Amino acid sequence: MTQQTDAYVDGQVDHREPVVDEPGPGPFSYRDLARIDEALTMSSKETGIRFTLYLGDLGSDTRATAEDLHSRSGGDTSNTVLLAVSPGQRVLELVTGTAAARRVPDRACALAALAMTGRLGAGDLTGAIVNGLRQLSDSAGHPSRRRPH
Repeated sequence: MTQQTDAYVDGQVDHREPVVDEPGPGPFSYRDLARIDEALTMSSKETGIRFTLYLGDLGSDTRATAEDLHSRSGGDTSNTVLLAVSPGQRVLELVTGTAAARRVPDRACALAALAMTGRLGAGDLTGAIVNGLRQLSDSAGHPSRRRPH
């Protein structure tokens, strides 16, 4: 089997094997994964901010774990937004780097989190992630279209 490489929006290349080869038990269908991948890619491409997603247990101090994941996400973490979702704990954490926070302020994060928790409460994990990413990227806007304050 030959190994595929995928170029990320920021130009980095992923040499890892695909995570999902065959359908199996889990929260996402192939269609769900494609929707999430497209939302992550388009959000990053349209804004110039790198959006990342973590799905899983966040431990007892969920905020500290999310901040640690953000700091270890690689690349320019100051221009990165992490969506950390722990369905089992019923927790959502949004972490923004310092540069990203100037374009995605706390208020925008709070509104996205509110919309996401509504979807999560209804059992729509994929919809929550996709719509949260859309809201955050809409708030950030396109870097060339941003007006100075």
